[in-house]
Amino acid sequence: MELTLLGTGAPAGLPRLDCPCAACAVSLGVDARAATAVLVDGTLLLDLTPGAAFAAARAGHSLGGVRQVLLSHPHDGPAVEVPVGLPQPGRVPDGRELALLTGHRVRAVAMDAPGTGYAVTGPDGQRVLYLPPGAAPAGLEEGAVESYDMVLADVVGRPDALAKLRAVGAMGPATDVIAVHLDHDVPPGAELTRRLAAVGARAVPDGSTLTVGVYEDVPDVPRRTLVLGGARSGKSVEAERRLEAFPDVLYVATGGSRNGDTEWASRVSAHRERRPGSWRTAETCDLVPLLAQDGPPLLIDCLSLWLTDAMDSVGAWDDTEWGDGGEKQLRERVRELTAAVRATRRTLVAVSNEVGSGIVPATASGRRYRDELGRLNAAIAGECEHVLLVVAGQAIALRG
Repeated sequence: MELTLLGTGAPAGLPRLDCPCAACAVSLGVDARAATAVLVDGTLLLDLTPGAAFAAARAGHSLGGVRQVLLSHPHDGPAVEVPVGLPQPGRVPDGRELALLTGHRVRAVAMDAPGTGYAVTGPDGQRVLYLPPGAAPAGLEEGAVESYDMVLADVVGRPDALAKLRAVGAMGPATDVIAVHLDHDVPPGAELTRRLAAVGARAVPDGSTLTVGVYEDVPDVPRRTLVLGGARSGKSVEAERRLEAFPDVLYVATGGSRNGDTEWASRVSAHRERRPGSWRTAETCDLVPLLAQDGPPLLIDCLSLWLTDAMDSVGAWDDTEWGDGGEKQLRERVRELTAAVRATRRTLVAVSNEVGSGIVPATASGRRYRDELGRLNAAIAGECEHVLLVVAGQAIALRG
């Protein structure tokens, strides 16, 4: 199958009319996007949007061969006139299948929000899933569907849609994930590319023609990522974002519950409320066994608290204990953790504080902790494919 994306933006387009935001201000040229509409093999049009005929002409296609127009948006999508010669747009009821004379089969997929998704099977058997904005499939059962060759979805707005598809085997490593319905939530360019690549997706300019089954452009999801940042920099949010498109994530909290500390309890509660409901939580500093086991992705938050626990256990705050073997014991624990990160087969996102750029601590124990954390961060970063530094909520790629 051949898909031409006449538009890849949100229903209001990008930039939005009269919107003063920073993302809209820089959404120019190839980063400007009309409302999403997809032409399949020149015969099936998914979503009719303003200027569709002109968009098709700019992409070197005509709508003259279209035999079916299907709407996915809630209600009837953007108000548009139907070009002369184009069939009246319609919608397939959830669960029903439509067979076209061209050999394509279209099945309507129920959504968890208003709108209709479409699973399109081409004459050659290749399968494409197209989802409406702000929605994810509903009622999916493991093994009930085969893996799709291509998925077009609102990856930025609903990354959990990918998690649901991955959980039931509807997406595999070779599935080409195309982000559509792109809005002004993320600045275009490098930041959008980075966020999409982290979940195995990509964006293409309006007018792009894609051949289903050509996979060389599928981004590789890194196995190991280290996210560094200062206090309230947004490092935990960045780490969680990198795994929100994956099911069954194990969130490893190294800080413990700290009974009686209400401020700490409120921090823990805020983190839990942000996380998807399908994620599990383990409160432990025993990281090496987890890294050695097979299983779902790990999100470790954070290594700086792991180091505090490790330094407590070896008596690092006492100069005598530190000199009588504490330092040697800590070095060994760091080596064990570093080796476990190197050997792990699990997808890993680890968070740590970057404290070496601030004020020099006034106490010897504070300076010792700062120095050991710097060494730990450097050791773990050396074993990670991706290393990010988060400053003021903005992620800067240091590696990968």
